[in-house]
Amino acid sequence: MTTENNEVLYETESLCPECLEIVPARLVRTGNGEVEIVKKCPEHGEFREVVWSDVEMFERAMKYEHKGPGIENPQTECSEGCPRSCGLCDRHLSTTALGIIDVTNRCNLNCPVCFANAEAKGYVYEPSLEQIEEMLDLLRSERPVKTPAVQFAGGEPLVRDDIHEIIAAADERGFHVQIATNGIEFARNPELAEDLHEAGLNVVYLQFDGLKPEIYEEVRGSRKVLELKKEAIKVLERVGLSTVLVPTLARGVNDDQIRPMLDFAREYEVIRGINVQPISFTGRTPKEERERMRITIPDFVKLVEEQTDGRIPADSFYPVPVAAKIAHLIGRLHGEPKPEFSAHPICGVATYLIEEDDWYRPITDYVDPDAFLDTLEKVARKIGSLERTRDKAKATWIIAKNLRRIFKGITGKKRLARLVVDVVTKGTYDALSEYHWNAFLLGCMHFMDPYNFQVDRVRRCVIHYATPDGRIIPFCAYNTIHREEVERKFGVPLEEWKKQRRKEQNE
Repeated sequence: MTTENNEVLYETESLCPECLEIVPARLVRTGNGEVEIVKKCPEHGEFREVVWSDVEMFERAMKYEHKGPGIENPQTECSEGCPRSCGLCDRHLSTTALGIIDVTNRCNLNCPVCFANAEAKGYVYEPSLEQIEEMLDLLRSERPVKTPAVQFAGGEPLVRDDIHEIIAAADERGFHVQIATNGIEFARNPELAEDLHEAGLNVVYLQFDGLKPEIYEEVRGSRKVLELKKEAIKVLERVGLSTVLVPTLARGVNDDQIRPMLDFAREYEVIRGINVQPISFTGRTPKEERERMRITIPDFVKLVEEQTDGRIPADSFYPVPVAAKIAHLIGRLHGEPKPEFSAHPICGVATYLIEEDDWYRPITDYVDPDAFLDTLEKVARKIGSLERTRDKAKATWIIAKNLRRIFKGITGKKRLARLVVDVVTKGTYDALSEYHWNAFLLGCMHFMDPYNFQVDRVRRCVIHYATPDGRIIPFCAYNTIHREEVERKFGVPLEEWKKQRRKEQNE
C-alpha cells in the first residue's frame, strides 16, 4: 500500500469499491493538508479518496470521541466480519439513536439520479403493516437503551395508503416519529399533513435542494418540483408540523444554496433546521466525477462561513459526539441511560443558531460548549444522581445555577438558558423538543459510499435500518452492502404487484 510522504493517522478496514470485499486501509495526512483513505485490493489494486479536506479540523473533531455503551442484546454474531454480519452484531459500539424503516421503494417522482425506485429495480419492496410493527418492536426492545425515535422513509413513504396506521403504530409504542419525504403529496393533498400530525407524526424531513428551479430540473427531473415543495411547506406551516430541510449537496450543482436556504427558513416558523447530506456515490463512479462533485464536512463548514460573511464561523460547528457526552452526563444525573449519539467524530457536525431581529447567531456566541461539558461533568460528580438525591429541588437549583453561569451575554437570552437547563434537569424528549422550537439546527451528516467507507465508523453508527428479517443494520452498511439483498428477498416483481393492485382496486 503506497503511503510514502503521507503521515499515517490510524489504520482501519474498508471496502474495495469494485468487488465490495473487506480490505485493510489507512487514514493518512497528505502533503496538501487533507485526510485520505488509502486501501488496496489484491485483485483491483489501490484506491485513494479524500475523507476530510482539512486535517486540522479532523484532529479537532477527534478530540470529542465518545464510545457508546454497546448493545446488550445483539441480533447476530460477527461471524463473517464487519460489515458483513450486521444485525446488530456483538461488536457494535453504539445504541440506535434513530431507527429507519423503509416502508416502500415506490415513488411519485422519477429523479434522473435515482436508481433505487421500484420502476428502475423491477420489483416493489413494501413491508406489510404487521412486518413494520415487528420492526418497531425490535427497535424498542434494544438494550441498554430502547430506540427513542423512528423515521419512515422510502422511496416516498406518503404513497402508501396505510401511512396513517404506520405512524399511529409508532406513536403508540412511544417513538418520536419522523418521516422523510419529497413533500409532493402534502402539496397535492393538504389535509394529509394534519391527519398524520394527529396520528402522531412529530417531524417532517423534507428533501429540499435549494431555491433555484434549474437544480430540480437537473436532479429531480422537473423545475416544477420546487413550487410543489414550497406549497408543501405552506401546508406544514398551517398545521404547525416541525420541518427540517434536507438538501443533498453536490459541488457545482447547489453548493451556493446554503445562505439562500437559511434566509428562506426564516420565513416559516415550522422550519426548525437544515440537515445537509453531501452527495454519496453508488455504483462505479469515475474518479474525475467524484473529485468534481465531492463535498466533505470541512468543505461544508467553510461554505457556511463564506456564504454568511463569517457570521456562522467554521469553529461554531462541533462533531456529533458532543451530544453523546451531554446525553451520557444527563443519564448519570437521572440514574438511567439516555440515547447517546456516540457516532464517529467525523460522521457529522452541527451547530444551533439563535434567531435575532436581523438574522441568526450561532449558540457558541452565548455558551462555550467545552465549558458546558466541563460544568456538567462537575455537577454530575457533585450531585451523583437526581433519582437518589433526597432534596431534588435543591439539586435541580444547584444544576441550574452552575449551568447558567457559563452563558455569555445572557441579557435577553434567559429563555434560552432556561430551555437548556430544562433539557438537563428533566431529561425528556418534551424538553428537548421545546428547545428545538427555540433554536435552529444547522448540521451536516456525510454518509459513506464504497470509496470512503470505514469499518470503524460503521461500528460506531447510531442511525440504523430495521429490516423484515429481524435485523438492525447501520445506515452506511445497509446502503452499501445489504439493501439489495433485503429488498430482493422481501420484494414482489413489479408486474405481479401491479396486477395484484388492480385486482384489489376492482374488488
